Amino acid sequence: MSATGPASSRPAWLTGPLAWMAANPVAANLLMLVLLIGGWIIGSGVKQEVFPEFDADIVTIDIAYPGASPEEVEQGVILAVEDAVRSIDGVKTVESSSYEGAGVVIAEIVTGSNANKITSDIKNAVDRITSFPEDAERPITSLIAIKAKVISLILHGETDLATLRELAERARTDLLNRNDITEVVLTNAPPREISIEVPSSALHAYGLSLPEIADRIQAYAVELPGGAIRTEGGEVLVRLDERRKFADEFLDIPLRTSRDGSVLTLGDIAELRDGFSDNSYLKTTFNGRPAVTLEVFRVGEQTPISVSAAVREYADTLNQRLPEGLAADTVYDDSEFYEDRINLLLRNGFLGFVLVIVLLTLFLEPRLAFWVTLGIPISFLGAMLLMPAMDVSFNMISLFGFIVTLGIVVDDAIIVGENIYHQRELGHGRLKAAVLGARSVATPVTFAILTTIVAFSPLLFVPGPAGNFFRVLPAIVICVLLMSLVESLLILPSHLAHSRHPKNTGVEGYLVRIQHRVAAWMERVIEQRYTPVVRWATSHRTIVIALGIAVFVSSIGLVAGGRVKAEFFPNIEADFIFANIQVPYGSNIDRTREVLDEAVSALYATLDEYPDDADIIESVITELGSQPSLSPAYRESNGLGSSHLMSVQVSLSPWETRTVTAQAFSDRWREKVQQIPGVERTNFIYTTGPGAGSDLTIQLKHHDVATLEQAADALVERLQRFSGLSDIDNGYSGGKEQLDITLTPAGKTLGLTAAEVGRQVRGAFFGAEALRQQRGRDEVRVMVRLPEAERAEEATLEELLIRTPAGGLAPLREIAQIERGQAYTTIRRDQGRRVLNVTADVDTNTTQTNDVIAELERDSLPALMDRYIGLEYSFEGANRDEAESSSAIGRGFVLALIGIFVLLAMAFRSYLQPVIVMSAIPFGMVGAIVGHLLLGYKMSFVSLFGIVALSGVVVNDSLVLIDAANRYHREGMSKRDAIIRAGQRRFRPIVLTSLTTFLGLAPMILETSLQARFIIPMAISLGFGILFATVIILLLVPAVFLVIEDLRDWLADRFGGAEHPEQEDELA
Repeated sequence: MSATGPASSRPAWLTGPLAWMAANPVAANLLMLVLLIGGWIIGSGVKQEVFPEFDADIVTIDIAYPGASPEEVEQGVILAVEDAVRSIDGVKTVESSSYEGAGVVIAEIVTGSNANKITSDIKNAVDRITSFPEDAERPITSLIAIKAKVISLILHGETDLATLRELAERARTDLLNRNDITEVVLTNAPPREISIEVPSSALHAYGLSLPEIADRIQAYAVELPGGAIRTEGGEVLVRLDERRKFADEFLDIPLRTSRDGSVLTLGDIAELRDGFSDNSYLKTTFNGRPAVTLEVFRVGEQTPISVSAAVREYADTLNQRLPEGLAADTVYDDSEFYEDRINLLLRNGFLGFVLVIVLLTLFLEPRLAFWVTLGIPISFLGAMLLMPAMDVSFNMISLFGFIVTLGIVVDDAIIVGENIYHQRELGHGRLKAAVLGARSVATPVTFAILTTIVAFSPLLFVPGPAGNFFRVLPAIVICVLLMSLVESLLILPSHLAHSRHPKNTGVEGYLVRIQHRVAAWMERVIEQRYTPVVRWATSHRTIVIALGIAVFVSSIGLVAGGRVKAEFFPNIEADFIFANIQVPYGSNIDRTREVLDEAVSALYATLDEYPDDADIIESVITELGSQPSLSPAYRESNGLGSSHLMSVQVSLSPWETRTVTAQAFSDRWREKVQQIPGVERTNFIYTTGPGAGSDLTIQLKHHDVATLEQAADALVERLQRFSGLSDIDNGYSGGKEQLDITLTPAGKTLGLTAAEVGRQVRGAFFGAEALRQQRGRDEVRVMVRLPEAERAEEATLEELLIRTPAGGLAPLREIAQIERGQAYTTIRRDQGRRVLNVTADVDTNTTQTNDVIAELERDSLPALMDRYIGLEYSFEGANRDEAESSSAIGRGFVLALIGIFVLLAMAFRSYLQPVIVMSAIPFGMVGAIVGHLLLGYKMSFVSLFGIVALSGVVVNDSLVLIDAANRYHREGMSKRDAIIRAGQRRFRPIVLTSLTTFLGLAPMILETSLQARFIIPMAISLGFGILFATVIILLLVPAVFLVIEDLRDWLADRFGGAEHPEQEDELA
């Protein structure tokens, strides 16, 4: 009978959608082409990036308050912003930091809330605040997103900053004019400023004050629209144009006119300078030469490679036309990182693909192996169709997701294909074998895919940076598995139904003969090795289960006992070292510069200790007055930079080309830097990725600042007793000396107010802002102040002439009291209370962070709370993220188990049989732990991802085994014979699916690249877990099956009835 005849004349086995697709090769091939071609087209337009970009569920409000002390910032702006933000729905926590000249409020948003709406609400609430000081800048409210900086362009040479700045501005304009570059930021460059310095002697002689001069400048340097004149010839605009762009254009501004008509101009009494902010300490060098830096970011659909290529091409062109002594260099090129890591993943993926093909060819006939293997590209490209809808890009994590599925994706195809092959062996024709083979396993295959999807699904909802970072992985896996289900049930049977018989000659004939020998060998293994063992296991099932439990408990003991070490995230060594160094707050900038020079000398002294690695330093960038981790508001405030801060950023050659690790080199360099006189604290960074940052952060809270500082010192003293801890920081440092001014009764009698006196004092020392205007891309401020020499003397403050409301002048010492005090360096607040963060880095090779935390919580912190009444503490930063993420993944694992149980219970129509299938899950963890032990890796958060994913994969094979046992039992076999026969029948597909999963991951597991270490633990968990679980499925699950069946029979005998006996265990 023709397969295309009327439906009524078709045999029963040729009905239904599976049969229709199997009998219709045109439909199957068209579906395949849609997935392949559509996936290729859509995939070619998917965004490319190194790591996933995501919003951090954090809103920052940056406020610059130039010249203000940290306490003034706190009292003047931070408290008001905190009160406004705390009242917004959806805000989880509110923290703040007040620095000299700037402050930042950080609001964490409740996970799952509408971040954009909450950000808008916060901005509106902050904009409604009217109590900000006059000199405070407009708050900048922004939702934090991980910006994709691709490369930095450094312009350097022995010249002045003005020349470098002008060159950088031109370069920025040139880069932005290119089609493939959208965002370029000039960093660490002081703002432009016209400084007008008037000596106090001139002010006294002419009866002037600095605010008065600032007002005159503002009145004479204006550009105002005057409307329009409507003439018969058209409309003519009217404009008052007294705008003055450069310093020399301000010289003729009149300040006084005498009775004889002579005019006192600004140029008569003031020195004008067109340059950069007088309050800036910033200076950047590149390999010892003055420098400015342009950071180039990837935006939208731009790729790291295209952006980097454009910048490098421009740098080459620029170097050809720059004058001698000036040069342009590129550093921190993430496209190299991207290319290297993506190529690494693709290389390992290709090797895994080849291993899977070889394995399938050995165990299945060549044509069957080919069609099964074809399911990999079909599923991968089909998944790319869904990537835009899932908001997933091509990055290291998503590509690793494809590698994870490399072996899994063929599991269902192997089961379907192997069953079709088995139907052929029973004598059915190709079409009938394809239909019957696919149909008989369609239900278990579908539920196997669904259980794997359920196992991966909780990973989509892990909160915090770790969850955001790895969320794309389960998204990719789920997309691939869905396409794999479509391919194995709708496309593969058609291909196998219409494929030709294998040839017995040539290469194909040779492969067929090899496959027959392998198949014969496999049958001997089943009959002579596996069958006797499984018969013994089912006869001594209690012993087998007890041994299994003992092995499981022992493996858990390996972790609990510290034999297999644990960490939150693997520390991935970078090809750079950042040394952030701090001297006492308020230090003279010249002394800070000397310390910076000594730190660079210590760097090269350390290099001398490694003669075999004499060329490992590729570049050295120094920053005076700043550090890379500073708040944007702190960097951009008028008093840009701090005299006590500095950093040295060292680019190293790739790790493959050196014998010394970045950590070892950093440790030796740190020892030398900490011996430099005046160095107060250091922080050396040599790791990258999501595990970077302080390993230990303990936040102390108390209403009294002095008590907080004492408690922090006591905690630091305790931390110093731990081995393996470095860069221990108490979270505060002694502040600058401060002169506090209060009005006397005499001053109040003259009609002076604190605000007016403060305005005049600020104008003298920080500067009175006359105006600000745009010059090209730069905002230029015009500042009026005393000369630098006068501002360097305390006596100038006492003798400063203050203008009274009556027009007279009085020295400050006569109208105010001046007392010496001390300012805070940084004031941190959390939920409205002042806090200190005590931080430390942990060398996980010698010390476990969790061990330190456990000891602190057991002894040190309770003792600290008893000693300082009212003290509270919490673990923040990476420690809080670890606790939240681990808790979430634990809850997700439980939910996944419940979801798997529900699916299996519906499939088996039984409450007990899902327990049999799921009994293999804990033993997959054994393989994961042993794999980490054998390869010397630490268990980490990434490992947990692999274990959760493993649970779904393990269930697949166990499900297929129990389904076969139920089928044989319904055919009349005893339960013991049925489970033994099921083991024999499913031995080949179970072993084959496990081996393909392991071999697909094997190249990644054996990868030696340091940069791949943060994803290798997941591959180990999944690869070794499935290997060990295979033994468990084939031996322990049959024993559990019989024990559960014995229990069910006992329950039936005792209480009567059974679980839906008329439908019991019917899966297919």
